[in-house]
Amino acid sequence: MPETLIPIDLSKAPADQPVPPHNRWHPEIPPVVSVRPGAVFRVECLDWTGGQIGNNDSANDIRDVDLLQVHYLSGPIRVEGAEPGDLLVVDILDIGPLPGAQWGFNGIFARDNGGGFLTDYFPEARKAIFDFEGIYARSRHIPGVRFAGIPHPGLIGTAPSQQLLDRWNRRERELLARDPERIPPLALPPDPESALLGQVKGAAFDRIAREAARTVPGRENGGNCDIKNLSRGSRIYLPVFIPGANLSLGDLHFSQGDGEITFCGAIEMAGFVDLHVDVIKGGMNKYPNANPIFEPGPVEPRYTRYLVFEGISVTENDRQTYLDAHVAYRRACLNAIDYLQQFGYTGEQAYMILGTAPVEGRISGIVDIPNAVCTLYVPMEIFEFDIRPSADGPRVEDRGQVAVTT
Repeated sequence: MPETLIPIDLSKAPADQPVPPHNRWHPEIPPVVSVRPGAVFRVECLDWTGGQIGNNDSANDIRDVDLLQVHYLSGPIRVEGAEPGDLLVVDILDIGPLPGAQWGFNGIFARDNGGGFLTDYFPEARKAIFDFEGIYARSRHIPGVRFAGIPHPGLIGTAPSQQLLDRWNRRERELLARDPERIPPLALPPDPESALLGQVKGAAFDRIAREAARTVPGRENGGNCDIKNLSRGSRIYLPVFIPGANLSLGDLHFSQGDGEITFCGAIEMAGFVDLHVDVIKGGMNKYPNANPIFEPGPVEPRYTRYLVFEGISVTENDRQTYLDAHVAYRRACLNAIDYLQQFGYTGEQAYMILGTAPVEGRISGIVDIPNAVCTLYVPMEIFEFDIRPSADGPRVEDRGQVAVTT
């Protein structure tokens, strides 16, 4: 087993971890460990909320979660010899839950605290707990479904330079100013409240906390991109903006559908990642690209039979939009949710299935004006009954409900 360079203790709060995590991006957050190119090592990670969510049957913790705290990242990890303009090569060798913590959670966040892709339809906090059975996940809150996961880090990236950080903050402030009262907000600007900055101490803490970017969106450094295929055997090419690169990661998922549509849309877990790192000198000039590049690994669930739901870029109130893939994907998801409810699932259960199972989301047409076409491929083998349309109609059963608030 590779040496564990960053351990975590699930019995301790994030601020009390043996190696302090961080939940903001800033070039002055110092590295907690240094490795050489070619190194192989293990990193352990808290779940993205830092243990705020419990394995129980109440969604009160989802409703009350403090989103200013997230995400909890392990790192930064300095890679010796990496310089601005290089590419950091990161291989994901293995990933999984921590021993004694073979469970995860999925949540629908309240509209006024996080929201989600379909928050206008599902505005209340809900939760489902999943138990891991080797490579499989099953939930007491969503009966009749069992699927193989595709574990991956939802968030992995390098530290920004000060110049890049300033660009992020400028453009996101401009977006926020378009509708500053919107719920959920258009962007999440720097906020020093609940900031964890690793080993930053003293007078510098307040300044860095005021400048540091929230980790919620993916950006040029990688970050929170939630690409489900970054699993075992994947390789990621990350741009280097500061000396040492300062690699950080977290937000581990046992499984996720494309889009992570419930916002807390994957099966979130605490876990470990085994990594190998290397450096391509001058790689950003040799292979110019505004964002990271990755190679998916060879290990993923092998599903071959799908029921495919289509959506077009016409809104639910019959308003025509122009090649709007966001609208088209929303309509595909809503069509799938409506369909699954015919078998006895609640809307929330169906929504969570799409967020956690390894469904495939695709842009199928983006040129035929005025309608973009998006499709959602739902693997039929994950269900313990036949979901195909038939002359006999759907098999309706009482399938309970996910955890609700009290």
